[in-house]
Amino acid sequence: MGSEIATLGGGCFWCLEAVYQEMAGVTSVVSGYMGGHVENPSYREVCTGTTGHVEVAQITFDPAVTSYREILEVFFAIHDPTSRDRQGNDAGSQYRSAIFYHSEEQRRTAEEAIRELDAEGGYGRPIVTEVRPAATFYRAEDYHQEYFRNNPRQPYCAYVVAPKVEKFREKFGGKRKR
Repeated sequence: MGSEIATLGGGCFWCLEAVYQEMAGVTSVVSGYMGGHVENPSYREVCTGTTGHVEVAQITFDPAVTSYREILEVFFAIHDPTSRDRQGNDAGSQYRSAIFYHSEEQRRTAEEAIRELDAEGGYGRPIVTEVRPAATFYRAEDYHQEYFRNNPRQPYCAYVVAPKVEKFREKFGGKRKR
């Protein structure tokens, strides 16, 4: 069947990248931007909130090892999908919760997952994650790639990224790469 791509925005892309790099079946994770109206935006431009882009992780995975649904289960567990334009101290439209689907099957799976999670009521508030068609993906600057691996002691990594990675390890230990 080959590989499949998932593109997700759930706050800072460093968090998503760090988690999905550890997930079995994931062959690559690239931090970048999607969903805006400016070509080749820079991090500085995206941070102004005026380009319309979302910080995303583009995840290439083997669906024979991990399903798109499992990718989404992790996504919903490691960020707050009920918070619009904010994840913790990161505020701005570039940090919104978004799923950019690459096929109708991905769209249906995402919408079904959101309906089920809302029905369960586990978040206490409605999920506001946007489900949108994938658009042009712009790779973030090189220094953003593998940021957590390269900077684990940097304060943001230690206090924001590391707890999300630990939460993934605890909740989804069976889905980790061996």
